[in-house]
Amino acid sequence: MQKIRAFHRQSIEHREEFWRREAQRIHWHEPFTEVLDYSRPPFARWYVGGRTNLCYNAVDRWAQIDPDLPALIWVSTEVDKEAVYSRADLAREVNAVAAMLRGLGVGKGDRVLIYLPMIAEAAFVMLACVRIGAIHSVVFGGFASHNLAQRIDDAQPKLVVSADAGSRSGKAVAYKPLLDQALASCAHPPAKVLLVDRGLVPFDAVAGRDVDYATLRARHDGAQEPVEWLESSEPSYVLYTSGTTGNPKGVQRDTGGYAVALAASMDYVFGGKPGDVYMSTSDIGWVVGHSYIVYGPLLNGQATVMYEGLPTRPDGAILWKLVEKYRINAVFSAPTAIRVLKKLDPGLLKRHDLSSLQALYLAGEPLDDTTANWISEGLGKPIIDNYWQTETGWPILSAQPGVEDVPTKFGSPSFPVYGFDVRVVSETTGEDLGPGQKGVVAVQPPLPPGAMSTIWGDDERFVRTYFTSFPGRMLYSTFDWGLYDQDGYWFILGRTDDVINVAGHRLGTREIEESLNSHPAVAESAVVGVADTLKGQVAVGFAVLKDPAALGDAQRALELENDIKRVIEQRIGAVARPARVRFVGALPKTRSGKVLRRAIVALCEGRDPGDLTTIEDPGALEQIKESIKDNAA
Repeated sequence: MQKIRAFHRQSIEHREEFWRREAQRIHWHEPFTEVLDYSRPPFARWYVGGRTNLCYNAVDRWAQIDPDLPALIWVSTEVDKEAVYSRADLAREVNAVAAMLRGLGVGKGDRVLIYLPMIAEAAFVMLACVRIGAIHSVVFGGFASHNLAQRIDDAQPKLVVSADAGSRSGKAVAYKPLLDQALASCAHPPAKVLLVDRGLVPFDAVAGRDVDYATLRARHDGAQEPVEWLESSEPSYVLYTSGTTGNPKGVQRDTGGYAVALAASMDYVFGGKPGDVYMSTSDIGWVVGHSYIVYGPLLNGQATVMYEGLPTRPDGAILWKLVEKYRINAVFSAPTAIRVLKKLDPGLLKRHDLSSLQALYLAGEPLDDTTANWISEGLGKPIIDNYWQTETGWPILSAQPGVEDVPTKFGSPSFPVYGFDVRVVSETTGEDLGPGQKGVVAVQPPLPPGAMSTIWGDDERFVRTYFTSFPGRMLYSTFDWGLYDQDGYWFILGRTDDVINVAGHRLGTREIEESLNSHPAVAESAVVGVADTLKGQVAVGFAVLKDPAALGDAQRALELENDIKRVIEQRIGAVARPARVRFVGALPKTRSGKVLRRAIVALCEGRDPGDLTTIEDPGALEQIKESIKDNAA
């Protein structure tokens, strides 16, 4: 482990020298004059003065080298279609879409909101945006109109790109009605909507607003759209993540630092080489989809597999079938997907030729030992757990086979990744803690290239949210508990705030509470994340009703619970639907009015709720206990 530790130490102690060398991985239209400007902590500007372009580095330069090699492989088991786009094909599509965007009035600095399923056009639009200097903001296709409207109003896009529908388990999920509803409620709706018609559901186009993608694409076939060279620190995209206040945070990413960080990570973390084939099973609506479906592999000259479908359809061998068919070298998925497969015939893991596969990478939620052992034995391949966040853009903790091949420990995302000065810190004193001591995982700034540069439109919130958690120290807080052992292996132990992780999807419990409270029958509520063997965590709600009479009527309570779940699904999306909504007469609170969420979680998980001396009404906690007696929470 000496090599990996020395490599990390060099990246921290000789930061500018280290990142100057890594910058050679990408093309610079104009050279940078300064590696790092950290004159205004905690804001870091990387590769100051350098001009580059994400699209040119991901598409153009590779299309000039072996243009016939595959670049984007799109597979949909939802609609039973596949398409392979060569490097030259990808360049042709992206140029055409860039011309389409410019024709619709989109230019440098304008925002384009993307509300698309996992189709190839989504990648084309993202790349076309950064080609012309527009800032894209992708919203996960499973989010409902309320969430979509929030993000439209915050980003104020000039254009929205959407589709008639996505698909899940072979059933169409209509997007157009959700989009129309969101736009109707927006304070800042865009003038134009570009629509991909997949022919999955009928819809009515809005005259003068809705533009058909295929028609416009045909008009711009063969276009050669010039690249907009951006100063390194200019934004490439905004990606919204759950906020603890209920208001989503627009994570703003730069251009040059992001390009360098991702290109380096494809080599050092994921062991990738130009010409390799890489697959991530995530969605473009999440940060993994941005970094490791669209940008990372393409920046490193690798083919990327974009998959629309479930890991169990048509059967539990589909991922391994794709590995065999396309000679995939690395797969990046989530522990939830593997836990689903674990319920199926283990023989499915042996059905296909996996000789091309070098490793399976898992992230998005804690990886338990049992699941890691099961998939490791079944595949006979290295299982590499890695830990990071929307805010960081690429892994904070991981084994790094491209630096040194070292043993992993199941349940641990291994070691700090180069560039991240990671600490375990006391929540109360801000002091660094030693091996085996539980604290908050934090990063000593400056954050490395590729990490968020600020919150869109709100520098003050960026500083307040991430850099003010510890007394007397300016540290970036991950809001995760963690520790490292005597051997230097790190372990993540759960959240310190009210963001929960459901099957790899980060959700703010405050957002769910706001939706729950919008129901006319609810007086107040608390939503907590409860451990779940399949999904990692599930949301469970506890509601105080305006009319307590419903508490004594089981049938009425069930109908009300289902109605509340529907409201949440309509406002946020199916991913946020609570596993249960329990009705209680009061919520357990401190004398200052703070809801004792940790105590509620402990009771739901069958643990000791700890010191309850601060509780105002002990009877409220008893009501929580009574409501979960059937263990369904």
